[in-house]
This record gives sequence, structure tokens and C-alpha cells, in this order.
Amino acid sequence: MWMQQGLQACVWRGRVWESLGKCYLTTCRAVILPRFGGPEVLEVREDVALPELGASEVLVRTHAIGVNPLDLRMRGGYGRSLFEPLLPLVIGRDVSGEVMQLGSSVQHFQIGQQVFGALQPTATQGTYSNYAILNEEQLAQKPDNVSHIEAAAIPFAALTAWRALRSTAQIKKGQKVLVMGGGGAVGLSAIQLARSAECYVACTCGKQSMERVKEAGAEEAIDYTTPNINLQFKDRFDVVLDTIGLPETEAAGTKLLQRGGHYLTLQGETVALADVYGLVAGGAAAAAVLFRKQVQYRQQYGIDYWWTIMRTDAEALEEIARLIKNGQLRVPVGHILPLEEAAEAHRVIERKKAHGKVVLEVKDSIATPS
Repeated sequence: MWMQQGLQACVWRGRVWESLGKCYLTTCRAVILPRFGGPEVLEVREDVALPELGASEVLVRTHAIGVNPLDLRMRGGYGRSLFEPLLPLVIGRDVSGEVMQLGSSVQHFQIGQQVFGALQPTATQGTYSNYAILNEEQLAQKPDNVSHIEAAAIPFAALTAWRALRSTAQIKKGQKVLVMGGGGAVGLSAIQLARSAECYVACTCGKQSMERVKEAGAEEAIDYTTPNINLQFKDRFDVVLDTIGLPETEAAGTKLLQRGGHYLTLQGETVALADVYGLVAGGAAAAAVLFRKQVQYRQQYGIDYWWTIMRTDAEALEEIARLIKNGQLRVPVGHILPLEEAAEAHRVIERKKAHGKVVLEVKDSIATPS
């Protein structure tokens, strides 16, 4: 049985070697980033080497891949201090697909299981590929009530929101949460996570997102173009999650918190400073900037200030899967394109034409043994 399943995994556009009756995929078809630049730099290549599967890793045959703003920023050179020496590389973080091979110590998955998950932001072998390798802790069983395309839209965004609200701010029932930029994938995930924790949720968003954020559970929604936006809300908040990270949103968000509250922004300066000064000096500069801001806001407003970064978390992903299964968490899909049109997917996002998550679909045909 395993031999047949292994052969099914390997026959499509990949090189194979066999040992002890098992079949191992050594190459895949992937979208490659050979250099930094616009969408046109992305290349589809047929024989991209797959790393050897580690003991705690899982080989996934990809069905769908969520496209995140981080992918576009990486393509343009964000994180070059880490990624430039590794070019060419595969970008992408979200994935939904089928388990094809297991590392020797993997305990929680089986061959043929339908899974979804996300890589951490610093991963150097991404998911824009017909096969992807993820650590066991970066995957969860895909709920049956969503398709692979729907599942691929969720994990990176939801884990980012989880890291901010559940891990850092540790939101509690009855607290008031404000999401600045509630119409995007992270914002919508944050609204739904806060509602599942029985918090009161308000948000800012564009006019075109008003209905969507209210469907997600926002009880107040203010157009972000409204003048003096910090005067539009009824009360002050316990937690503000700023998914935009502009000076204006930071100024408004910090003033909307009550004393003892948490301001969390997704736009920290660690990567930008590392790109300018190098990993070591940039990291030290970022730590100094963060510490200065934490002291400033604690003294000025009596609030806690945080830069928040997505981190893979097995328990969080399992809870996200439970919320999906219970109908409490969804990220709408706006565009579906084939893997080979990843460059066009990036253009769609840059033109702000998506109106929902952009997902790449992999339509490989898997030959069945005679």
C-alpha cells in the first residue's frame, strides 16, 4: 500500500529514487524568486530540488496556496539581509493539501491525510510548489467543511492574529478590542478570534469592507477615511491591533486605549533595520527602538506597546481548525489562479482588485498504478 502511495506521489514531474521499497520525491515544480523585483521576476521551473525530509517533517502534495502580503514584500526585497544570500528561492507560506510522506519521528499524521498549515515568516523553502515540506507542528488536519482553496486562505493570517490577541495581549471575555484594518485577512481573522473569546469588537476599514467586517462579528465599524477617527468610537479599548502600521494609525490607536491596555502593530521595524544595517547591528537597533517606544508609551499613556510577528504554533493551529469546523472562522477568497500564474496573482493584489484572499490552485494529475 505504501509503495503505491509513494509511486502516486512521485510520478508527476519529479525525479525518483527508491530504497527499501519506498519512493522518495527529489524534485518538484515551483515558482522561483531568482532576484528581487516586480511580479515579472517570478519564474516557473520544473525540476526544483526538494530538501531531504527531516525527522519531524511532512511532505505535502499541494492543492492550494494562499498568497500573503509578505510574499509580495519578500519578492520586492523585504528581508534581503536573510534571503538574498539564498537566492534563488521558493516563496510562499500558506498551504493546504495531502500528506504524501512522513519523517521518521512524525506521530500525528498519516499518509493520505488532508492537512493545512503555514510556514514561519523566515522559512527559506516556501510553498509556491506542487510539493511542500513543513514541520509537523506547522500542520493540522483540514476541517471537512472547507475546501483546500478555502483552507489555504486562513492559516498564516489567523496565526498572525492569534499571536497578537491570544498569545501577547491574552484577551479575555468581556474586553473591548479594536482592529485597525479589519477588512484584510489578518483583520477579519482577528475580529473572529476576538468574538470567539467573547470580546466586544470594533474595527476600522474601507467602505467596501463594511458588510464583511460586520458579518465577521464587528459590532462597530468606522470608515478609516473619517476625520478625527479617534473621536468616532463610543469607548476606549483594552486592546488595539493595528494591521496597517502607519504613523497616523499608531497615533490614533494608542490614544484609543485605556490605561493598562495593549497596542500591537504588525509593522515592527526589525526586518527593515536588519536590511539596512545587517542582521546583528539591525537587530540591536530594532531592540533599542522597541524599548524606547515601550518606555515612551508606558509613561505617556500607561499602555503596553508591542511589535507582533506570526509564529507557528501547533496548539493555536488546532484551535483555528476547531473554529473553522464550528463555522466561527472564515477568510473570504477573492481570486483563484493556477500556480503557474503566481506573477498575475501578485499583480491582482498590487492593483487592489482582490476583494478577498488570492489563492493559487495546483491542478496536477496524479497517475494511478495499473
